[in-house]
Order: sequence, then C-alpha cells, then structure tokens
Amino acid sequence: MKTAGHSEATVHRGLELTPFRGLRYDPDRVGSLAAVTSPPYDVVVRPDGLHHLESSDPHNIVRLILPQAATAGARNEQAAATLRHWLAEGILTTEPEPCLYVYEQHDGEGMLQRGLIGALRVSDPAERVVLPHEDVMPHVVEDRAALMRATSANLEPLLLTYRGDDSSAATADLIERTADRPPLLATTTEDGFRHRLWAVTDPAELATIQHDLARHQALIADGHHRWATYRRLRTEHPSPSPWDHGLVLLVDTARYPLRVRAIHRLLHDLPVGEAVAALDGRFRVCRLDVPLSEALAALADAACAGNAFLLAGDGAFHLVDRPDPDLLARTIPADRPTAWRTLDATVLHATLLDHVWHIPDDSPDRIAYIHDTAATVAKAERDGGTAVLMHPVREEVVRDLARQGVTMPRKSTSFGPKPATGLVLRALDL
Repeated sequence: MKTAGHSEATVHRGLELTPFRGLRYDPDRVGSLAAVTSPPYDVVVRPDGLHHLESSDPHNIVRLILPQAATAGARNEQAAATLRHWLAEGILTTEPEPCLYVYEQHDGEGMLQRGLIGALRVSDPAERVVLPHEDVMPHVVEDRAALMRATSANLEPLLLTYRGDDSSAATADLIERTADRPPLLATTTEDGFRHRLWAVTDPAELATIQHDLARHQALIADGHHRWATYRRLRTEHPSPSPWDHGLVLLVDTARYPLRVRAIHRLLHDLPVGEAVAALDGRFRVCRLDVPLSEALAALADAACAGNAFLLAGDGAFHLVDRPDPDLLARTIPADRPTAWRTLDATVLHATLLDHVWHIPDDSPDRIAYIHDTAATVAKAERDGGTAVLMHPVREEVVRDLARQGVTMPRKSTSFGPKPATGLVLRALDL
C-alpha cells in the first residue's frame, strides 16, 4: 500500500520478521535444558525465585538477565563477562545458519501455543505496526537498555500477538507441518510446560512467512519495557545496524488464544489496617475469612458488577468494591474512552494509589508488581505490607484500546504462557 508522498522503498507494510543466527545452550555442556531456563526477568520473584534459579544450574540464564552485584554498572559488566565466558567455553553455541524458529509450549492439560521466533524490525509508533497497550517506567527501560548495551545481545524474546486470517493461512499451515518434524530441542520445565523448538531455514518457507506477516500488525502481549528499550537503542546506532531489529515471539491468537491474567501490586510500607481505614466512605470493604481460592472467586463475582480489588496481608482478605461515583469523577481523567476510564487498573492508579493512599506507581521502594498471586499475599504477610490482588482484563478490551492508541496503566495485564527465557538468544555482533 503506497502512501502519498512516499516512495515504495520507504513504505513499510507491516511486520518484518528476519532470520538470525540464534545462540543456544549446548545440551552436552549443561545439566539439563530445563535447569538453565528462567521465566522472563520481570516474572522472577526476588529474592526467592532468583536464588532458586541460580542454584538450579551454574549456567542458568538468570545470571545474564538478572546479574547480582553492588552497583548497576557492576551488574551489567558481570553479565557481559559471563556471556563472553559461556561463548568461549562452548556453553552457548551459534546456529550454523540464519533461521526463524517455530516454538511450541504445551502444558499437557489442553493449553497449546505455537509461534515464530525471529528478529523483528523495530518500528516507530506512528507506523502502527507494533501496538503497545501499557505505559512503561523510564527507570526500567534504562535498566534494560544498559544491560543490552553491555552484553550486545537480546537475551529473551518479547511476546507479540497478531490475528491471523486467510492472508496468513500459508504461514499457519507451515507452522503445523514444522511441528510434525523432529525438534531441535525438547524439554519440560518445572511448571509442567513442555517446550519444543524447530529451525526454519528453507528459503521458500522463509519467504512465505515474511510475505504473510507483512500484512499484519502486532499487539505487545508481554515486553513493553523491552520494546521501548529496542526503540531507544535503535536511535543510538546509525542504521542499518543489528539494532534495527529485536528478538520476539509472534503468536497468532486466532489459532492459539493466550491466557490473560492479572499482575498484582505489593505496597511495601502500607499496612492493611491503614489501607482499609483510608477507604472508609469511599469504597465498600468486606472482610473475608476464607481461603485464597474462595476470595478470588468473590473478586471475580464482584468484578462482573464494577471495579473490585482484594487486599491482603493481615491473614484475611478484604474485598474492595462499589467506589463512590463522585470520587471517581474527581480523580479519573475525563479525556479518555469509557473502556479506559472504567478499567480496574485505572481506578487503582488514578484513585487509590494517587488520591487515597498517595503512593507513586513508579517507585520500586514503595510498590512492587508481582505475577504470582500466592507469592504476593505471602510477601505482604511476611513484610507487613498490603497486597492488592487484581482481576484480569479481557483480551478484546486490551486490543481495542491499543488500536485506538490508548495505553493502559503500567503492568495492567499478564499474557501467557510466556516464552521460556534461555532457549534462544540473539547476539547483535554476529
């Protein structure tokens, strides 16, 4: 499709997925492939999960994505030195030729996801090729950018989704045929997911994939901070360069719908008693002395009628719902679509955090974002803080807002299953 005033050479039609020479662990040099993998960096629950992963294998990928040292500079230099050492020792080896990868995740209970891993052209927001749906925190982007600069590598793929149709049927069929072949690797991680990976190197198959994807746009399902990092680093390197592309997993959710889960909040310095007291007259609060599963069921029921949250940390659960309409009118910006203004995440950030509890949502000293529900509650109880448990947003709401160019509050959703970190890396100097 041509745009007035632009030549064909400068118009980008859509997703541009490029083969690359992946870095993969040599299975003969590590204890097991499962033992060297990790969830994405922001899913690892520190410090418990970090220590568990570090002790599972001396070459676990967490030593690259979450290096441990006294200063940020020392951490990044340590990750770079570790990566160089693993390459020199043959712990990580380079694929013999550029390829795209078909990646499969299966939990054995009906959840099957397949997609394509490749190097995606980093596009500008104005192109509307890659659609974000959440805001990002600048300090996290800077942290990831510093790590990528030091290692000169994309250490873990983002999760992007697109909606396949007749125009991408050939790619969908190609993915299914590829999954019938013997894989490059297969492993089962401790969460019960089986992971399999295949390389696609045939020029005709690569051309089919690239042709089909060029007609589509993608939604960022997981990895907003890393996508913002890709964009920042691209501006720092004259084009053309390897920094023009970033490592992604693309999943066709028309064939493989993702799960959408909530990301919970842990308020470090706010005891539950104080949090509840501040809500008096502003929200309805009901104490629930029930197990976590029953409390979550009550949250789901309340969320059907309007904004609802669960507070925890004192051994019980407190269902927070029925906000005062006048309070919402005073605290929520009126210049956004109704779908955005009525999000639980919007009410949490604009009303509860900003107005009621006075907690900045970008301060790691005051608030943490945790994916695991039970871990959030346990940390709140142990540390004397408040866990704020959220109900997930429907995918169609997320996609509709993204298409309107409206971003949700940061850490509003958790799409999954997420790709295991450590199965494929991308070095930018190869």
